[in-house]
Amino acid sequence: MKKTSLDELASKYRLPDYKSLHAKVMELIENRKIKPVKASGINGKSPALYREYWITEEKQDVSQYCDELNYDISPAIMTDYYKSHIDRYIQDRQWVLLLNDYIKNCGGRFMTLMSENERSFDIWHREKFLKQEQGRKILKRCGIDAEALNFYRTTEPLAYYCATRRTPQKLLIVENKDTFYSMRKCLLEGSDGICGEEIGTLIYGAGKGIISAFADFAISGEPYMMEPGNKIYYFGDMDYEGIGIYENFAAAYKDRYNIMSVSEASGSENPTLAGLSICRAANEILLFKAAYEKMLDKAERVGISNMPLTKEGQNRKIGKLFLSNFSRIQQEKIMEILESDRYIPQEILNVEDIGS
Repeated sequence: MKKTSLDELASKYRLPDYKSLHAKVMELIENRKIKPVKASGINGKSPALYREYWITEEKQDVSQYCDELNYDISPAIMTDYYKSHIDRYIQDRQWVLLLNDYIKNCGGRFMTLMSENERSFDIWHREKFLKQEQGRKILKRCGIDAEALNFYRTTEPLAYYCATRRTPQKLLIVENKDTFYSMRKCLLEGSDGICGEEIGTLIYGAGKGIISAFADFAISGEPYMMEPGNKIYYFGDMDYEGIGIYENFAAAYKDRYNIMSVSEASGSENPTLAGLSICRAANEILLFKAAYEKMLDKAERVGISNMPLTKEGQNRKIGKLFLSNFSRIQQEKIMEILESDRYIPQEILNVEDIGS
C-alpha cells in the first residue's frame, strides 16, 4: 500500500472547506479506499482527521487473461512464462496476440522467406520490432526461436569497381571510402596498378561490415570474381581496429575453407555460405603489403609524432597474422607506433602515392 497525507488529499479533491474535506475522507474510509495511519496523529481540528492515510489498492481481476492464455493462444506459443507473470502478460499482450493471430491465420506465410524487417512488419506491423525493439524478448517469453520465423538478415551491399574481367586477377578490399575512391580514380585514369600491383577489381569493405557483407557477392558478384586463380587482398588502417578487422576477416573465412568446396559453396541455398566460394578460390585473404609499406615509409618521413592518436575504446588484442607479413625491423616499427598510442590512417596515401 502507498501512503498519502491529509494535505495531499485536500489538494487532490480541491474541496471548498474543511467540512467538505472531512466528509470526503470519511467516505473514502467507509468505501475502504483509504485507511488512517493512527501513528501519524490527529490534526487538532474538530471534527479531527488523521494526518496520514494508507491508500488501499484494489486487487485486479486477472481471470480473463488467465482464460485467454489457457484457451485462446496457439499451441505453438508456450504460455508457462506468462501464466507465472500475469502482470508481464498484460504489458506484452498486444504483441503476443498479434503473434498468435499470425500463427493461427497466416501460418503458411512462414513458408515464404522474408527479410528480418519484412517479417517483423508482417507480424507486428513494425519493421524494426524484431531487430531493435521488443521482438526477441516477446519470442523468448513465448518459447519461440527467432530462426523459426524463416527470415534472412540483410547487409549493406558492397560497392565495387571492375577495371577488368580478365582472370586470374587480384581483387583488393579497401577498408575506408576515401581510399577506395582514390584508388578507383587511379584505375579510371589508366594507371597500370595500385602501389605497384596490378589490381583488377576494387571492393569497398566499409570497416567491420566486410565479414557479413562479403556474402552479398554470392548474389550480386560477377562470375569472373569466382575464378579459382584469383587472389584477394585486404588493405585497412594501421591501427588496432584495422588490424583486427583483417585478422578476423581472414580467420573467419579460413575456418570455413576446411568444410566446404567451391561446388558445395556455389550450390548452397545459404547466401553466406555461397559467398565463400570467392574466398575459396583464393584459399586465403592476403594482406596488401605494398600499400602498408608505403604507409609506413611516408609516416616516418612525416614524423611518427605527427600521426593521430589512437581512438579510445579500441580492442588492442591482435594476433600474429598481420605482423607475420613484415620483416622483423618493420614489425618493431609497427609495434612502436601502436604502443605509443599512434596510428597510421589509410588516408596518409593520396592519389599521387597510390598510383606510383
